[in-house]
Amino acid sequence: MRVSADLDLCQGHQNCQAEAPTVFGFDEDADRVVLLDEHPDDALRDAVRSAVKYCPAMALSMEEK
Repeated sequence: MRVSADLDLCQGHQNCQAEAPTVFGFDEDADRVVLLDEHPDDALRDAVRSAVKYCPAMALSMEEK
């Protein structure tokens, strides 16, 4: 899978970081998401899917490979 984040849409809610902290970080100075792992392990698929689903700003996406 491939994960991406639209930094222009991100509003800094940090839900993604709560769902998948090894994939999504947070830049406090910029108040937005930081993508820590663009190609996370398949074991994190459910966590990443939840992060994408529950992002209030719809700033995240996940593509299946």
